[in-house]
Amino acid sequence: MSLFAIGDLHLSFAGNKPMDVFGDRWENHAEKLLQGFSCVEEGDLTVLCGDLSWGMNFEEAREDFLFIDRLPGKKVILKGNHDYWWSTAAKARRFFAENGITSIDILHNNCYFYQDIAVCGTRGWFYEEETGAAHDKKIMLRELGRLETSLKAAGDREKLVFLHYPPIYQKYECPEILALLKEHGVRLCCYGHIHGKGCRLSFNGWRDGTEYRLISADHVNFTPVKIL
Repeated sequence: MSLFAIGDLHLSFAGNKPMDVFGDRWENHAEKLLQGFSCVEEGDLTVLCGDLSWGMNFEEAREDFLFIDRLPGKKVILKGNHDYWWSTAAKARRFFAENGITSIDILHNNCYFYQDIAVCGTRGWFYEEETGAAHDKKIMLRELGRLETSLKAAGDREKLVFLHYPPIYQKYECPEILALLKEHGVRLCCYGHIHGKGCRLSFNGWRDGTEYRLISADHVNFTPVKIL
């Protein structure tokens, strides 16, 4: 039984949302994901770090989630900035149940236990993503609270954190999230959101006892990264 992670599947079976703005490697990327997930076995767990479907609501996202459900192993998902279908965790779970989707669970104000490891996380935030400092701060504090709730739910287990937004990128840092990871002794933080040429500018390495890894789909060749 292994733990994997990948972010930014950007599926769009109900529409036509090309991703080639981020490079040729996105051509036929659903097929590449099918091939990439061949390394995952039925007993494994994969954390999907947001931006899963371009669907604007559950109906538009249905085929995307049926595709994800057919991929091998259990999947735990968190919200990305382009997951417009997202409403509430309760509504998502009801949608999954109504459509026979059994392999997907949600990481949102909770944690998910994998053997002796606590899988924690939330979307995170970039201050630059919206205009208006007050608006930015409100969203950042909300995300910080969700991450803290997730980490506290883990108790004294070893904690791994999965985010959509990077807490470090070029000269940008989110000091509140970095401090929270340090406080809880998180040894690994995986994140997505960054694509194309931006991947070269991402931070992959150690900072204050935490290792940071970019795991967006195009960066990892549409193949889930084995964490444990």
